[in-house]
Amino acid sequence: MTKILFICHGNICRSPMAEFVMKKLVKDAGLERDFVIESAATSTEELGNPVYPPARRELLRHGLTCEGKTARQVTAEDYRRFDLLVCMDRANIRNTQRLTGPDREGKLRLLLDYTGEGRDVADPWYTGDFAATWRDVSAGCEALLRALTEKG
Repeated sequence: MTKILFICHGNICRSPMAEFVMKKLVKDAGLERDFVIESAATSTEELGNPVYPPARRELLRHGLTCEGKTARQVTAEDYRRFDLLVCMDRANIRNTQRLTGPDREGKLRLLLDYTGEGRDVADPWYTGDFAATWRDVSAGCEALLRALTEKG
């Protein structure tokens, strides 16, 4: 069982998009029993709020729903519970370490490291371009799933 936590600043745009994209990819591959997939925030700004409407609409455009998802903050327990903490940008990595402590087990990663790009996922909160975020998240999740399934 591989447990993945996707992390962004508020847990209302990028990380829930990654959560639901990855859940769909895993389901389509018939691997649902092999994964636990969730998402969380580094900040407290959006706690309890649902996925941001434009992010929800982008997911719906691709046939995905995120009903019932509300923002929550990453915790030190999450570091113990999850195998991978996959962040959308470098600031998320720094802020996650403030909440969980140092990454002694090498669990923290950037999503787009799996594509070989090693850059931050486009942040639609500032750009308004949810399609660009969708492309980044989809490519990152596909590459992550490939990396995990090829590994063993």
